[in-house]
Amino acid sequence: MKKFLVNVSITLLLVSLASIAVAKGKAADSQDNNAAHPIFEVINNALIAEGQDNLQLATVEWITEGDEAGQTIFFNNRGNKQLSSHWVPDDPRNGNGTLMPWAIDAVDLTGDVAAASQWASITSAMQTWQDQNCSDIPLLDLGLVPFDYGYVQYLLGFGGSNGILPFLTHAGFLPGAFFDALAPGGSGSILGVTFTFNWTSPADLDNNGKADTAIREIYYNDAFTWGDGTGGTIDLESVVLHEAGHGLSQGHFGKAFRTGSNGRLHFAPHAVMNAGYTGQQRTLLGTDNGGHCSIWGSWPNN
Repeated sequence: MKKFLVNVSITLLLVSLASIAVAKGKAADSQDNNAAHPIFEVINNALIAEGQDNLQLATVEWITEGDEAGQTIFFNNRGNKQLSSHWVPDDPRNGNGTLMPWAIDAVDLTGDVAAASQWASITSAMQTWQDQNCSDIPLLDLGLVPFDYGYVQYLLGFGGSNGILPFLTHAGFLPGAFFDALAPGGSGSILGVTFTFNWTSPADLDNNGKADTAIREIYYNDAFTWGDGTGGTIDLESVVLHEAGHGLSQGHFGKAFRTGSNGRLHFAPHAVMNAGYTGQQRTLLGTDNGGHCSIWGSWPNN
């Protein structure tokens, strides 16, 4: 495991973010290759300062909760359902071969749900993606990371570790202040977020026209109340299923809007990979399957 010794001032980041206005009525659902966002500058400058120019933060994808009344478009994501980077089979830079390893931070837990239930929800969501019959992803469950892992949280001053795990990690629950560092008011709107770091040398080893993913980390917002979908809680497995889709290179898709005449909320189409939380949804829908199959159907022949 490669070690980094990086110190980043979270104060400077928060000051910079305070000047960013999120347009009312639009979901701040993602920052995809947006180099103007301060978090990209802070993290990538930290990597460069330590001579780690073979890595860069490339995308940040998050799912939001809440809406506004009226004829408001909450999210509108179109395209090929894929993120702009993907894992590389037999990548010599991470030594994982054609396997797709993933792990769970066993330290940063929420107090809302028993530890065993949290881990079971994550495992179940990962298995849902694994079970899609259009592909044979060799997902490898590495189990629980027995220390406070999280490279992004480390860089931003929220604990974590300065070691890199070159695979997909559910890096745990963090306080609302971490999500305020992503967007103004993020502690009250962002449920989960996936950070993608890409390799830069070379940038496209397998010549598939996509940047090469190095690591992905997923975090969940402990400012919300989590549960199993009952009562007024946020269903953990549903949010994990969405963020795991990002971890497996799928992007947001679909449109949500409310009609002013009757106040009804509509989805076109309704999908796990909608950018907004729509309640308990633990089953993949049509566009989710389509996006997944287009990404993983030919693995490891990318």
